[in-house]
Amino acid sequence: MFGRRPATNARTGKVVIPPLQPFKGPVEPDNMAQSADKLDYPSEAANCHDFLDHFSADDEQTHKYRDMLQEIANRTRKTLDIHLDDIQAYAKDARFLKNLLDNTKRYQSHFASQADKFLDISAPNSIRPTIPINPDTFDVLMNQAASTAENGVTPAEGSDMPPELLRRFEVIFKPLSKAKPVPMRQIGAEHVGKLVSVKGICTHVSDVKPHIVVATYTDAETGYEVYQQVTGRQFNPLDTIPKELQLSTGAKGQLTLETRGSRFIKYQELKLQELALEVPQGATPRSLHLQMKGELTRCVKPGDSVTITGIHLTEPYTGFKAMRAGLLTSTYTEAMHVEHNKQSYADLQLSSDKDSFLSELSESEDIYGRLSASIAPEIFGHEDVKRALLLLMVGGVTRHLKDGMKLRGDIHLCLMGDPGVAKSQLIKYIAHISPRAVYTTGKGSSGVGLTAAVQRDPVTSEMVLEGGALVLADKGICCIDEFDKMDEGDRTAIHEVMEQQTVSIAKAGITTTLNTRTTVLAAANPAMGRYDVKRSPTENINLPAALLSRFDLMWLILDKKDSEADRALCSHVLSVHQTGRAPERTDAVELLDAATLRSYIAKAKQFNPYIPEDLTEYVAAVYSEIRADEVASEVPHSYTTARTLLSILRLSQALARLRFADHVDQADVDEALRLMQMSKISLHDDEGRRRAVEDPISAIYGRIREDILRNEKGTYSWEEVVALCGSYTAEQIKQTLEDYASSGVWNLERDARGNPSIVLGQDDMRR
Repeated sequence: MFGRRPATNARTGKVVIPPLQPFKGPVEPDNMAQSADKLDYPSEAANCHDFLDHFSADDEQTHKYRDMLQEIANRTRKTLDIHLDDIQAYAKDARFLKNLLDNTKRYQSHFASQADKFLDISAPNSIRPTIPINPDTFDVLMNQAASTAENGVTPAEGSDMPPELLRRFEVIFKPLSKAKPVPMRQIGAEHVGKLVSVKGICTHVSDVKPHIVVATYTDAETGYEVYQQVTGRQFNPLDTIPKELQLSTGAKGQLTLETRGSRFIKYQELKLQELALEVPQGATPRSLHLQMKGELTRCVKPGDSVTITGIHLTEPYTGFKAMRAGLLTSTYTEAMHVEHNKQSYADLQLSSDKDSFLSELSESEDIYGRLSASIAPEIFGHEDVKRALLLLMVGGVTRHLKDGMKLRGDIHLCLMGDPGVAKSQLIKYIAHISPRAVYTTGKGSSGVGLTAAVQRDPVTSEMVLEGGALVLADKGICCIDEFDKMDEGDRTAIHEVMEQQTVSIAKAGITTTLNTRTTVLAAANPAMGRYDVKRSPTENINLPAALLSRFDLMWLILDKKDSEADRALCSHVLSVHQTGRAPERTDAVELLDAATLRSYIAKAKQFNPYIPEDLTEYVAAVYSEIRADEVASEVPHSYTTARTLLSILRLSQALARLRFADHVDQADVDEALRLMQMSKISLHDDEGRRRAVEDPISAIYGRIREDILRNEKGTYSWEEVVALCGSYTAEQIKQTLEDYASSGVWNLERDARGNPSIVLGQDDMRR
């Protein structure tokens, strides 16, 4: 009819349209018609049967999938996991795997039907249960149908029991090991019906609800069962007996839905958001709608970075949406396999070799400094800040008391300082290496966005809670940049989260409490943008006391003008830009990669160290001294409360965890106090009004170490040490020499008057 004028009836004058001729395919090229031959699906089903029956790995003597079917027959397994690597190794024809990848839904039904043949107990060579099983409702229906057939009663036409009703397993395809995820923006019409893998971040997970697969109806007059298969999310229930069943039985009664005789499966929906690295310039991230069924439900939580493999399908709109959409349809992906890109510390499985390696690593020299130096090695300096970040990732021990009270073990840290001191880079590095972390900014986050929001579920139209950044970071780290830019009303939402580790919601008729067992890592600028030395620390920080007391450590990083430090910083930055990696360290410390660091922290979190009784008086004396110093200070620069005491305990427990120890030593408490002292020293280091007093022991050691590296001397007499550290008392110098000698840094020899002198070995020169 195309290319020529339609004929006209001469008598009536009406246009006569000739009937359409069947399409015979393109004329050229000829090979296209040959490649479009129909698949022989019965032979493909036979290939599926042969694969399930005969496949066995090279290093195994048993049949892998027959063993799976035996577990399904014993009702100890609910999934038949088909590994595509096995099909690739077993298939005699390479087109079998290609056809499966291109038409996955049909081959899923092929494998399911062939597995049903193996499990059919009426077949002579079927796989039967080897253990006693308890019959359920579907066993009763099957026995009833079998007894009806034995009595010579033929089932009515249209009342056959569908195989999905008696199927107690689901077929799942595991992707190829070498398969690469498809970027979310490249998924299009050519992927419909195919098995695709996509990588992203889960942003929304719905509740698990029952999804009907086979609806069973009964007729009250005749007792016949009628079955209706449901393939989509919506269906129209039957109210009258179908016509073919009326003709065969003569029944005309009403049908009643039997929920116990119907088949339901678990159903869950989630949204997968595009990775930030894959978003083009000037575009917003896209989302993909996924459906999780059966055993795949509840395996993904909001905030998880996952790679999901599934079948990309289309779904037409229904109801009023169909009237508005017209010819458009929605797309979704039916999930088959979920792989977590980052495993949590609790889920991380360590092999025996890895475990022994970490145990040996914990006994190595200065593992505390080695681990902290491995954090963001491209960033110059900030040694104590990196130690604090390491303790933040390890955390303390969370205590649950018998009366229901909970003492948190998470360590909160706030970095406040001048612009350009790498605060944001440190926070982003922690968010990168942590298994579960959420990064957000203060100005772009509201109180609702941090805690929880009430939204309407698009499926059920019910009001549901949507977790914010703090809820998504549960049992992880929530990194909040530009903390000072937040509105005061939004910042108050964090108070309950930081101490009680819960979020109380009372909105839109929903009253509940959400868990936010998260560590808060915040970065902020002083009140005037830069630290003003003419103002007091309280005026510079400009944060409420109720919020400051909740941070275990508050660290102020100032951009000091020092020619030597500036030259070293410039050399470090230039080396990073030239080589693309951190420069070699002068102390020959071997840094650890992110995977090893993550594994070490996971093993350290398995220990729950306690505070021994002999340290009680020591900790109490130190805490009372800190309180007394604050009272004696003219301008208090911090708020020392009982939370400070708990902070000391948490930091000490984190240090004990790094040693894989079950109890806290005094050295751990001393290091925790040193970090807290250094953080408080930085808070009132205002150079213009008062000079912060540096820790004398650390300062003395720093001078001696610097002279050793400069002059490479092997011995230092008492007089030389005093001349080098003349601004400190003899008692402080002796205390420093004895402390570092007990740690094995150097050896001491006594002269006739009992004064110590330093003797260095060849290995000591490298420290």
